[in-house]
Amino acid sequence: MTTFTANPIPILVGKPNHLAVGSWLLVICVMVLLMVIIGGVTRLTHSGLSMVVWEPITSWLPPLTTDEWQKIFLIYKETPEFKKINYGMGLDDFKSIFWLEYFHRLWGRIIGITFLLPFFYFLLRGWISRSLASKLIFIFILGMAQGVLGWFMVKSGLSDRPDVSQYRLTAHLAVAIILYAYLFWIALGQLHDQKMEKSIISKNCQRLAVTNFLWLFFTMLAGGLVAGLDAGFTYNTFPLMDGKLIPDGLFENSPVYINFFENIITVQFAHRLMAIVAVILVASLWWQARKEIASIPDLWPFHVFITIVILQFVLGVATLILVVPIHLAAAHQLGAFLSLTACLWALDRLVYRRKIDK
Repeated sequence: MTTFTANPIPILVGKPNHLAVGSWLLVICVMVLLMVIIGGVTRLTHSGLSMVVWEPITSWLPPLTTDEWQKIFLIYKETPEFKKINYGMGLDDFKSIFWLEYFHRLWGRIIGITFLLPFFYFLLRGWISRSLASKLIFIFILGMAQGVLGWFMVKSGLSDRPDVSQYRLTAHLAVAIILYAYLFWIALGQLHDQKMEKSIISKNCQRLAVTNFLWLFFTMLAGGLVAGLDAGFTYNTFPLMDGKLIPDGLFENSPVYINFFENIITVQFAHRLMAIVAVILVASLWWQARKEIASIPDLWPFHVFITIVILQFVLGVATLILVVPIHLAAAHQLGAFLSLTACLWALDRLVYRRKIDK
């Protein structure tokens, strides 16, 4: 009797292809940045609460018939947003906000597929090491958790209040920042070529860069609280607030710490102050890098970093003064992520540098 032995599918047999993997991860990063813009516009147009049912596996297709549209519109009519704000809305107006939220969720699914399919392909080809595979699996799990957190945020606006919790919105933003930053950092590591070597930059300069990153992270979270409380629609002057450098009412709530999360005056003032400090920190890093780095190509990330942060600061002031126009506010949200991107690029150059030809 003849027996047949199935040959196992070979995996992890090739050599790591850093260029292909790094390029793929950069594509995912760009898709995440587009997701940031879509999410920002969805929030600013008050479209996020239009889809009141979450079916991540089955709801790929939008309503296709008049009966389907009427059905989901009837569900929306039971929400606080419709009853308290959009009670005069017709079906056509509902469709305009529905499509934005639908595309926001659809784009998240497309990112997941664009991540997952090449991941398995690269893994089978042996282009991804085991250590890198574990990091990428963590990123995928974090991405799925981000989707769940997004729905958790939406649910906060479907019960009593017609808007989402600023805490859940800021948590949703925090996970997005962590996911994007980790993804971009891994991509940079994959794209290092043979002309790179470990840097000899001082530890003080490296610590300053890490401080910049952490400060930007918390400044972005403060911006999330501003967005969640609609704090940008008040005190639309700069640098004064209500005619003063330090406005009244900063600590009128008790306990004192709650003002930093629920007091519109305190939240906006904190974000202003943190943005000013961010510019100072970035300028300090740029100045220190110019003193320690001799290679002009290695200085480029720092020039880009300080330029983006200054533009982001100006954009934030303009968004405030003009009372949060959608195009400026969405650009300001994107600018925050671009600032973070430039910071990571600069930090990477403090860890690795181009080899000097001898």
